[in-house]
Amino acid sequence: MRLNPVVFYGSTALILLLTLALIAFPESAGAMLGKAQAWLSRSFGWYYMLAIGSYLFFVLYVAFSRFGQLRLGADDSKPDFSYGAWAGMLFSSGIGISLLYFAASEPIDHLYNPPEGEPGSLHAARQAVQLTFLHWGVHGWAIYALVGLAVAYFAYRHNQPLALRSALYPLFGERRMKGWAGNAVDCFGIFVTLLGLVTNLGIGSLQVSSGLEYLFGLPHSQGALLTVILVMSAVATLAAVSGIEKGIRRLSNLNIILFSGLLLFVLLAGDTLHLLNGFVQNLGDYLNGLVLKTFDLYVYTGQSGKSEEWMGLWTLFYWAWWISWAPFVGMFVARISRGRTVRELVCGVLLIPLGFTLAWLSVFGNSALDLVMNQNAADLGKAALEQPAMSIYLLLEHYPWAKAVIGLSICVGFVLFLTPADSGSVMLANLSREEGDLDEDAPNWLRIFWSAVVTLATIGLLFAGNFTAMQTVVVLAGLPFSVVLLLYMVALLKQMKADVAAQQSAPVSAKVIALNGEAA
Repeated sequence: MRLNPVVFYGSTALILLLTLALIAFPESAGAMLGKAQAWLSRSFGWYYMLAIGSYLFFVLYVAFSRFGQLRLGADDSKPDFSYGAWAGMLFSSGIGISLLYFAASEPIDHLYNPPEGEPGSLHAARQAVQLTFLHWGVHGWAIYALVGLAVAYFAYRHNQPLALRSALYPLFGERRMKGWAGNAVDCFGIFVTLLGLVTNLGIGSLQVSSGLEYLFGLPHSQGALLTVILVMSAVATLAAVSGIEKGIRRLSNLNIILFSGLLLFVLLAGDTLHLLNGFVQNLGDYLNGLVLKTFDLYVYTGQSGKSEEWMGLWTLFYWAWWISWAPFVGMFVARISRGRTVRELVCGVLLIPLGFTLAWLSVFGNSALDLVMNQNAADLGKAALEQPAMSIYLLLEHYPWAKAVIGLSICVGFVLFLTPADSGSVMLANLSREEGDLDEDAPNWLRIFWSAVVTLATIGLLFAGNFTAMQTVVVLAGLPFSVVLLLYMVALLKQMKADVAAQQSAPVSAKVIALNGEAA
């Protein structure tokens, strides 16, 4: 294994220059990025919606067509991990602390600021959960499945490096992919991943520090926030150094236990029948409107300016955010999926985390909406709009054993942050190297370096008061990388057709050889 200097130094320079610019010129940079996001939403909203729909259609097509039986590796290869361990890591790889952050706050925000209709109405409440399901639903997981499938297919079946560039070999050839074009793809992939990880650490630190502020009266200060960030980053770095087989797999198992326990508590301690009825109806609304909402740009609302602004703040932000997480989550999915079939990978990524995610959002979202609309929980509604990180704790204070449950939710948030953070550091390190064994992750010093870069960038942006600008950059960076994902689809389809044809011709060739041998 050796360092790839172009990818390593190029991506490091990109993220540091961006961070320094946002810290040094917070107001002008924020205004410029805000204008850029408004322009992107106005000019490319249609493209984002078509691209996201295409990713979902493609992964479903390859999974349930003749290509679904192709294996990620040799035809006789076996999976590296048991099904239970693999499912646990899939569950944790894409489910992060953002689910705690948005579970109560997003539906309430949509209630008071809907893209169409009367704010605060029953229609707005029903639409709020449907929109939340859309943003966290199958479209995002399809992006992860596409990247994981593309990287794993070419790495394990065609002996290419475990890197983002590998999926483009059929289109651009080996010489270009080992040269500037491949370096550009990996470099930009690291840059986009860093944006996602910085956003994750920022949200995670705000979530945990808000919980400590609520529970123990921790002062709402920069010093307290800095302490939380450093502790969280240190633990995540230790987990990353311990590797996938030890640290990340154990964290995944702990993740499932804590997360499931908190969900069951809110379901059973609240109005269980109402929440179960709500989940079934929410699921029906989501499935019924899946095609419509995939392409809904709110052209005929009569409030084009308001709807356009809402799209930029929510749906387009989410699509770009999923894309920005796709390089590292997809790389991680590829790293743990050798020996699985194409159908197994796609179905596993789409279904294993999705059911739990929708159940979580329905239970917490409906509980929050009920408190705000029917029980006059004004503080919860205000927090959802002004301090989203606090909203989950203000919801839980209405339940029995509130202090203990809020303490548990802080622990859940901490563990939820760790799994994407440590697996992200591992994947960033792997993308920074050249050659090396597919089974061997990059050295510890490289994982520590990327963890430190993410930590420093997050501290600088939060303390400069310009963290929102980084979220805007995520939306902008998602646009060019979305084109790479479209190229992945073309490359995969081309190579899979060739592989299926080779499989079908192999038995015929063997039979001809056998007959020739008998004739001789």
